[in-house]
Amino acid sequence: MEGSVLARIAAIVFVAIAITAAVVEMGRDEAGQAMRPAAPFLPENDPLRVEQRRCQELGEATASDPGCLAVWAETRDRFLGRDRTGGE
Repeated sequence: MEGSVLARIAAIVFVAIAITAAVVEMGRDEAGQAMRPAAPFLPENDPLRVEQRRCQELGEATASDPGCLAVWAETRDRFLGRDRTGGE
């Protein structure tokens, strides 16, 4: 056999192995996700969430409502991971 024929055979074998590995890996991802259904985190009674909804319904009046300003501050602190009890 000539060198070019051997190189072609090697390339074909390499591509076949790469395709097989890709198919196997794609199959693992789908099977793994199907076995682990994601449950959304929804706190049952979050008073902050209720107040956020109330402020959302107020519209423009929200900007002058002291309760909504406090809700925004609490939401921002929760998002940023700040401790509102005094020390950070």
